[in-house]
Amino acid sequence: MVHNSSSRSRLSPSSYEEDIQQVLAPRLAYFAAVARHEHVTRAAHELAVPQSTLSRAMVRLEEDLGVALFARKGRTVSLTPAGRTFLTTVERALSEVERAADSVRADADPATGKVAFGFLHTMGSETVPGLIRAFRADHPRVRFQLVQNYGEAMIERLRAGDLDLCLTSPVPDAPDLVARRLDEQRLRLVVPDDHRLATRKRVRLAEAADEAFVTLEPGYGLRRITDDLCAEAGFKPRVAFEGEEAETLRGLVAAGLGVALLPPPAVARPGVTELTVTAPRAVREIGVAWLDGHPDTPPVAAFKRFLLSRRGHLLPE
Repeated sequence: MVHNSSSRSRLSPSSYEEDIQQVLAPRLAYFAAVARHEHVTRAAHELAVPQSTLSRAMVRLEEDLGVALFARKGRTVSLTPAGRTFLTTVERALSEVERAADSVRADADPATGKVAFGFLHTMGSETVPGLIRAFRADHPRVRFQLVQNYGEAMIERLRAGDLDLCLTSPVPDAPDLVARRLDEQRLRLVVPDDHRLATRKRVRLAEAADEAFVTLEPGYGLRRITDDLCAEAGFKPRVAFEGEEAETLRGLVAAGLGVALLPPPAVARPGVTELTVTAPRAVREIGVAWLDGHPDTPPVAAFKRFLLSRRGHLLPE
């Protein structure tokens, strides 16, 4: 009877990537140890595996590759030219894996780990710096990877795994997310200081129905809120400019290009007057969101608890 030494087919250049990973990856550390010691018994002792297990793994690795990696003489082995070529890449791959493991362990460290945190542009001048300063009073070595963007873009990055948490508005409502309302922020009608309404302190939004508006671009949460409030007031805003940043809009209001619904500025800007809107109720809700079912590292869990503890007093006075 002719004995077939292996019923398994070799890997070919057309093998699927997942097949290569499943077959080769578990054996790379074994191969590197045998190559380093040039002795199966010593390598097995270092790896704390039975010698027979290690020997079989090396035979199967060579069968799967279709290449002899070792020249054998008893339990002593030496690398073939193909084995030396393979070892160079294997050592580099194992080193990358070790660096990746060190990195994720460092990011999860309770004292020095990392939080990937996204927030709105309008939260960047005062709110977020104040939050991080307060949190770091008790967690001085926690690191932050900060992303400043508009709401929909941050939600996309949250879903992609680029962010752990994001501070956004409106508070999202989606089955794959958990969101908690933290605070609300009054919006003001911002007009040029020579505008017909500039002598007023309060105004109904309907009184601006004939004005040109400068707004954020579609997709921004504040743009959606502006459109909704104007609709509630009985009109559709006539848009003169669509931008990406609230303070740019304030500058354009000062230049007389139109009026805008905006949150309060960090620093008062000359050339504009900011009016309280009495009707409809002009506010935006600020909330924190994260992926449902996504496990938190200790630093992320600590920062999440901190944010939730600020409910009702998230924003600067």
